[in-house]
Amino acid sequence: MNTSTNTSRIISAMAVPEGAGVIVHRTIGTAALRNYDPFLLLDHIGSDHPDDYIAGFPPHPHRGFVTFTYMLDGHMQHQDSMGNTGDLGPGSAQWMKAASGVIHSEMPKQTDGLLRGFQLWINLPAANKMDHPEYQEFPATAFPVVKTEDYQLKVLIGCFGDTLAPIRDDLTQVTYLDVQLQPGRHFQHQLPAQNTNFIYVFEGNGQFNGQDVPLHSLVAAGRGDDAFDFAAGKEGARFIVVSGKPLHEPIVQHGPFVMNTREQIDQALKDFQSSQFVRDRAWVKRSQ
Repeated sequence: MNTSTNTSRIISAMAVPEGAGVIVHRTIGTAALRNYDPFLLLDHIGSDHPDDYIAGFPPHPHRGFVTFTYMLDGHMQHQDSMGNTGDLGPGSAQWMKAASGVIHSEMPKQTDGLLRGFQLWINLPAANKMDHPEYQEFPATAFPVVKTEDYQLKVLIGCFGDTLAPIRDDLTQVTYLDVQLQPGRHFQHQLPAQNTNFIYVFEGNGQFNGQDVPLHSLVAAGRGDDAFDFAAGKEGARFIVVSGKPLHEPIVQHGPFVMNTREQIDQALKDFQSSQFVRDRAWVKRSQ
């Protein structure tokens, strides 16, 4: 179900160990905001301490959803059991439709002492959970940037006005924007009223429709806040703006398996334990 309410909520990120001990800052996927249809999880990786992430994310399975990884600084090296590999550098992104099953690893590396990025989990409709897996992977230069006197905006998924991203998600109609706002300036935007919408502030702070939003906080936009005004604080602000169509379907999750029934989860576990998990080789779309 869609958990939007009439009032926007501010969710502070929680530090959570993940993978082989990597520390991530999680908002969606916690007790405060779980299954924010169609979004299942939002992790923000941000550290200049290698011990926080050097162990990385060794091989692990996914079924039934999409992961979207966006790197701000540093690198994330990807490899899966089908032989696909990739190196996500600063500003690059990967849309991975795990669908029927992918077993992959993600190993982070610093660049100039920095490692920052995001991973968003997007649920798939029941009719598409067992589709063939596929990737859309692009470098920083592939993503269009809109510049004004007040802000700089990068379009990662979907569109912003007439500006189109190279990554499309037709099933849940996701849009994903990275907005860098100058100190004291405003960013005004209209989001689809029927969608689940949020922003996450990862640099600076500001106000969302007059409501204070501190650093490392997510605004779960309530109904009526689809048209919003974000005012940056004295140091400016940088935040992602994400919107997606809710599915309104049952969610049964067991770790990295997200299906609609308990029986489907049991089958995923059986497939994984019997080495029958990966059924189809993923198709990879990259820029030329």
